[in-house]
Amino acid sequence: MDLELTGKTVLITGASQGIGEGLARSFGDEGCDLHLVARSKDRLDAIKAEIVDAHKVDVTVHAMDLAAPGAVDRLMEAVGDIDILVNNAGVIPSGNLWDIDERKWRDGWELKVLGYINLTRAVYPRMKARGGGVIINNIGNGGEVFDPDYVAGTTGNASLMAFTRAMGGHSLNDNIRVVGVNPGPVDTDRIYNMLKKRAKDWLGDEARYKELQERYPLKRPAHLHEITDLIVFLASYRSGYTSGTIFTVDGGIASRRSVI
Repeated sequence: MDLELTGKTVLITGASQGIGEGLARSFGDEGCDLHLVARSKDRLDAIKAEIVDAHKVDVTVHAMDLAAPGAVDRLMEAVGDIDILVNNAGVIPSGNLWDIDERKWRDGWELKVLGYINLTRAVYPRMKARGGGVIINNIGNGGEVFDPDYVAGTTGNASLMAFTRAMGGHSLNDNIRVVGVNPGPVDTDRIYNMLKKRAKDWLGDEARYKELQERYPLKRPAHLHEITDLIVFLASYRSGYTSGTIFTVDGGIASRRSVI
């Protein structure tokens, strides 16, 4: 299936690892030019070298902390016009209301929740002026499963779901699509770190994390491509009537009303 993405310009935040890195490689496979944002310049440079070696695309790296004052404005000046934005940066810490003090809560929301909002605010008018574009928010199924042991994350993700629906419900008036994706557990370092923390808290031994993994659908987290392939498809013209909605990819976990 030709997604007709060749030559499109994609901005991906949080692109140095996990889903962001997978998206960089997937959009590169489709012939897209890339702007990759993360704090780790060394890691971004390594990813860039591999993509450029494999494909005839332009890749520009932007090593920065998007939560820093003025960072979004500096990024917009450096990037210029883009066709697709994937908001992906930020990890909100897990823990209950007393584990996550105000400083940790604010820090987690600064990059992910406010980061997605601020970058959308900056990119949207530029896309509108050019005639359209796509904004995809990688959120997380914690926004659908209200977990007291992930209270800052479930609250933040639910906020981003509401933001995505609010923006995407009317954005096609400007030929812009705003869509959200809610991954559940994904085969990245982050999920195993979370499982080890839960195993320590619940079972008294982080080494028993595989016992918790057994509870997942198919007894595994999602393969990375099961998330990135969907996001790439949603960014393409073949999903041109999709806006203001959230796609959950968690093997049915949200329907069980349980994170694990």
